[in-house]
Amino acid sequence: MRRLGKVLAAAALAVSAATAPAMAAEELRIGVEGAYPPFSWKEADGSLKGFDIDIAHALCEKLGRTCVLVEQDWDGMIPALLARKYDAIVASMSITEERKKRVDFSAKYYNTPAMFVVAEGSGLDVSPAGLAGKAVGVQRGTTHQCFMEKIYPDAELRLYATQEEVFLDLAAGRLDAQFSDSLQADEGFLKTDAGNGYGFVGGPQHDLECHGEGAGIAVRKGEDELLAALNAAISAIREDGTYKTINDGYFDFDVYGD
Repeated sequence: MRRLGKVLAAAALAVSAATAPAMAAEELRIGVEGAYPPFSWKEADGSLKGFDIDIAHALCEKLGRTCVLVEQDWDGMIPALLARKYDAIVASMSITEERKKRVDFSAKYYNTPAMFVVAEGSGLDVSPAGLAGKAVGVQRGTTHQCFMEKIYPDAELRLYATQEEVFLDLAAGRLDAQFSDSLQADEGFLKTDAGNGYGFVGGPQHDLECHGEGAGIAVRKGEDELLAALNAAISAIREDGTYKTINDGYFDFDVYGD
């Protein structure tokens, strides 16, 4: 997003803790989900892990601020931001025109396609006609719900609070297919024991209206200085190798996309 030059200048200073000592002790409250592996999940000891979590900490470090991670169910992610429960959202939230009506977004920090997952050998046709009357699971309130409702109006759409619940019902045979981010499905399901016997079908799916242009960091409207600082920090971790280090800890290709 383009901002006034003076705001961008302020952001550049904010990226360096040395040049912005007043920010060093400030907390930056980040809304995260904690139920979307490999982007975010909770360990047995309650600690939060994942790509989104590491990106959040890296950005806070660049800004010279202390990350305070605030868990939030996906359905309430934007309402909680607007209610000032936290200052920004780092939770694989796609940048869409509909969401832009309520919040502002940073530049993208990754972009991966969505795909269907079905049981291998099912022969399921994932065209709109082929999925008519078939049970398809998606996480509620996501861009994937938008896509299914728009492109597959005749499918039996089943909505879940978390993506993990979608995978559980798919593995239990209660769904004919699931639709989600391809990387999340691969790492969080297909490469696990529960995903044995399942695979992608139909190739990458994308609708700009629903899926947007990638995942960005959401902030409240009017928070121009914070937004510009986050954009500068995203650029900084891309340039200094921090992003690559985090990326390579989870994936074998650059998820930033084109």
